[in-house]
Amino acid sequence: MAMPQVKNMLGNGVTGAIAGGVAAGAALLFAAPAIVLAWLQRRKPQDNFFDVPDIHLGQLKRFSFQELRAATNNFSNKNILGRGGFGKVYKGRLADGYLVAVKRIKEQLTLSTEQQFRTELQMISLAVHRNLLRLRGFCMTTTERLLVHPFMVNGSIASCVRDRPNSEPPLDWKTRKRNALGAARGLAYLHDHCDPKIIHRDVKAENVLLDEEFEAAIGDFRLAKLMGKEDTHVTTAVCGTIGHIAPEYFSTGKSSEKTDVFGYGIMLLEIITRQRAFDLVRRPNNEDVLLLEWVKGLLKDKKLETLVDSDLQDAHMQDEVAELIQLALLCTRADPANRPKMSEVVRMLEGNGLAERWEEWQQEEIDCQDSNCKRI
Repeated sequence: MAMPQVKNMLGNGVTGAIAGGVAAGAALLFAAPAIVLAWLQRRKPQDNFFDVPDIHLGQLKRFSFQELRAATNNFSNKNILGRGGFGKVYKGRLADGYLVAVKRIKEQLTLSTEQQFRTELQMISLAVHRNLLRLRGFCMTTTERLLVHPFMVNGSIASCVRDRPNSEPPLDWKTRKRNALGAARGLAYLHDHCDPKIIHRDVKAENVLLDEEFEAAIGDFRLAKLMGKEDTHVTTAVCGTIGHIAPEYFSTGKSSEKTDVFGYGIMLLEIITRQRAFDLVRRPNNEDVLLLEWVKGLLKDKKLETLVDSDLQDAHMQDEVAELIQLALLCTRADPANRPKMSEVVRMLEGNGLAERWEEWQQEEIDCQDSNCKRI
């Protein structure tokens, strides 16, 4: 008599299992489209743009990744203009024929690269000046960060002065001086006319680009910092390029407008000498590897003709070259308080006040020697 009970129990269990399976199957059937859709969305490359908070983008264009991939021929190695810690820069041609330089941030996005990308967007949106590199647009996807600039057909001051092919004529003195003035005006704008003011922190010949008319434009704002009008400095981890880093920034991590002035002074020496700011090639001759110390040594030995780029050996401009060397030395004084502001540098380049400032420093040096004080 127990058997029927067992049979009924088994029958009820099988029926329940079948019913449960049918219910689960039905639920899975209805849920399947949503699951597949979610999976496809995860698998599908994303070209949606994300909002960039706290940044005024103005008229910047938001490019699609496909547009920039097509413009650069799928980011061909043949189109690489430069590369660095941030990633690579490619030459590209947009569908309308406009030539651009596309900066593609490292493929492996990190907090650091994300911050650098947002910094450049923010700085360039705040600062608009003829001597600052413009930003045409940008692209943000889940995996990519790209900046789009106008293509600067003549490269940088560094490429024209130091890395030019032998087939191209050297950059003449008049153009070099005009580039120096343009870069000075750009920096003066960042320091005096932006609110908050902008400290570039990587002023060097490679970061001053030249358009088709050889007009200078300061670029690469990935290390830039904002600073309040009343602030005297910002404290950060030391970064930049060896040979261009001001001594007080290197030792304390404090940067200010005067650290940009120091970098600008080194850039002037690059323009004049065609030398790198830091170059181990100078070591075999028992000379300093730092450009500033090398220049100071030659000046002390009164070998001015030795440090000037051989392409500039022209008697009628020696006085102007000497003046720019004086200005470079004023900009690179060890004590930042004794360096001129960039607005003063602009005036001196325009012919107002350099002789007086140089004479003042020379007198300070004489007084310092007489009193046996520490030279700065």
